[in-house]
Formats: sequence, C-alpha cells, structure tokens
Amino acid sequence: MTTARPANTTRRALVTGASGDIGATICRELAAQGCFVYAHAHANAERAQALVDEIQSNGGTAQVVTFDLTDAAATRAAIETLLADGPIEVLVHNAGIHDDAPLAGMRDEQWHRVIDVSLHGFFHITQPLLLLMARARFGRIVAVSSVAAVLGNRGQVNYAAAKSALHGAAKSLAREMASRGITVNVVAPGVIAGRVADAAFDSEQIKQLVPAGRAGTATEVASLIAYLCSDAAGYINGQVIGINGGMG
Repeated sequence: MTTARPANTTRRALVTGASGDIGATICRELAAQGCFVYAHAHANAERAQALVDEIQSNGGTAQVVTFDLTDAAATRAAIETLLADGPIEVLVHNAGIHDDAPLAGMRDEQWHRVIDVSLHGFFHITQPLLLLMARARFGRIVAVSSVAAVLGNRGQVNYAAAKSALHGAAKSLAREMASRGITVNVVAPGVIAGRVADAAFDSEQIKQLVPAGRAGTATEVASLIAYLCSDAAGYINGQVIGINGGMG
C-alpha cells in the first residue's frame, strides 16, 4: 500500500465503507473538492477499486485501502502506514452494517457484529488520526448515522444502538478537539435511494414513511458531508444533522 501524496493535493481524506452507494458518492464529492481520497473497503475491494478508477478517469486522485475496521491491530497498522506521509485531515466514518432481528430473538453475534463495525470501528479509525490533526490545527470528522438512531426502528435495536452511540461520541469528541481546529459532526440520513433502500421499500411505503414523499439521494447526503468537511463549515461542531425529508 503506497501513499505518495500528489503535489497538487492540499488535503487527504479517508472514507470508510466506500464501496456502498453513499460511501462511493462521498468519495466522488471529496475528490471533486480536491482531496486525495482513500477509499476504504473490506469485503468489497473490487467495487472500491472501480470507484477509484472512475475518480481518476475524471481527473481526481484516489486510492483503495483495505482492512477490517473491527480488527484494532489491523486498522492501526493500516493507518500508521498512511500517516507516514503526514496527517489525514478529513475522516468520514460511513461504514456500517445491518443484521436485523427483534431483540427477543437476536443472537449474540448479530448484536456484536453491528456494534463492532459502527461504534468500535469509529474508535479504531479515529483515535490514531487525532494527534496529527491536532498538530496541524485542522481536522474534519463526520460520522454517518441513521434516522433509526433518532426515531428507533423495529428489528434494529442493535443498529440504532450502534448509530446513536456515535451521536454522544461525536459531541464529546467535538468538545475535546474544537480548540485545535477540529470539527466532529454526525449526519443521520433517512430513506436514501440505493441498493439497501430499494430492496426494503416500494414507492408507496416511502410515501407513507417520508413527509417529502420520496427517497433522498446519495448525492444529497454526500453534498452535506462534503460541506461539513470544507473550510466554510469550521464553526459547525458537535452537531447531529438529519437529512431525511422531514421524518424527524
């Protein structure tokens, strides 16, 4: 894994869960801002590589990085390799998984697996980046949550627990790091068009669930995140921002 930094790139960004619909669009938006984007993947490295090829063909700069966020040692080793060339100034922790079941019938592994990716993964990926961000006196951290963390959802006690925990973590970390020019925010999408939502909802269900009467788009989510990662958003800190068409 080589990490040579292009001379014309001002900032490096790391996006976890880059192989999904929202993660890929976040990578595209950050690359369009001029960031060198590290597109993280674990099980879907080929999809992430196709994304990187697309970004490069459009004049951007990006690279795939692969490691298991739930493995603390593997994540730290990967991050230390990236940090050898300097700080990563932008982090978007987008990785997350569903493993739905009513809590009364949920298996231990379903609970732990979902918590491990979203919450423990946040710690594993964020903690090694903070010291160099602080020294650079600049950092942008965005965690991607869900409307389920705000409203709850049947069959998703594990997922809602994992994502809502990010809200408290982000608010606390924002207080710790704000004086160093580092912002930490959460974006909580609702029903967003893509592989997951398309498999779960039809158009009539979406009209019933969402006051706006439609699913959101990955571009709408990614545009918000890209703004939060920009210089212009330096005074937005410790916030949980819903993007859900009025669901709550």
